[in-house]
Amino acid sequence: MKVVILCGGKGTRMRELTNEVPKPLAKVGDKPLLWHIMKRYK
Repeated sequence: MKVVILCGGKGTRMRELTNEVPKPLAKVGDKPLLWHIMKRYK
């Protein structure tokens, strides 16, 4: 199976976390959000 992850957007609902960094790099726990998504599809 091949996966394409579309992780654009401004992240306005996560404004506290996304003021300095893009939404995919916002920390969830100790890892970036994109890491958790990639781990799920691994």
